Amino acid sequence: MAPIHSQNQNVVILPTEEDVAVDLAPYVSQLSQKAIFEKGSFFVALSGGTLTHTLRKLTESPYDKLVNWSRWFIFWADERVLPLDNPDSNYFRAWKDFLSKVPIPKQNIHPICNSSSSEAVAADYKFQLMNRVEQKVLPLSPTGFPQFDLMLLGIGPDGHVASLFPNRTQRYNRYDCVTYINDSPKPPPMRITFTFPVINSAKHIAMVVTDKEKAGAVAITLENLQVRPTLPCSEVKPQVSLTWFLNKDAASKLSPQYNK
Repeated sequence: MAPIHSQNQNVVILPTEEDVAVDLAPYVSQLSQKAIFEKGSFFVALSGGTLTHTLRKLTESPYDKLVNWSRWFIFWADERVLPLDNPDSNYFRAWKDFLSKVPIPKQNIHPICNSSSSEAVAADYKFQLMNRVEQKVLPLSPTGFPQFDLMLLGIGPDGHVASLFPNRTQRYNRYDCVTYINDSPKPPPMRITFTFPVINSAKHIAMVVTDKEKAGAVAITLENLQVRPTLPCSEVKPQVSLTWFLNKDAASKLSPQYNK
């Protein structure tokens, strides 16, 4: 299906998750080439769930050789406060699905520190983030917050994005780069997350959704339906472009204009 465009938002609906993975690879590759040509680096923020599995085509020909992996820098838009070798950590899944298969320099990959305190982990992650700004590798956006070239995000059935949940105060934080949560409604309870000021300072954001259980949240967001509280995923507004990559399952509750 051809993309649906509105202002700086694009909606791409494809039959299967495999088709989404195929379409996502050139999208990421082209943004990588552009960023590296313009400024010598490509800063990417990943989220959890099945998203990193959907990046698998980037590890295959031609992208495995086409992409300049040495210029990539990886952060996480959110993370569970768990050991990095815990299968439930976002880092573990990203490493298994994607990072172990591409030659991104180890020093360019920024996992969380090893601590049992979510507050300490958030403070350290902010330090890692701002250290790249001070090195003049990661630029600031016009908003004054660090600017990623691309954020790859998913959503939850409740419309949460990163670890910003509908009924938690972290979604309203407009001052910090990174915040923490100790009572996540989705286990595990302790997490850190980028705030909306950082998320919305990104140049480009891809919302990758391939689960039928999330179709309701997709429809509420893209159809601008009124719910209270508003869904966090409806607040995602990057600086340049927002692209939704959906399969038929995730798009199943959208109106016919989307499913032609």
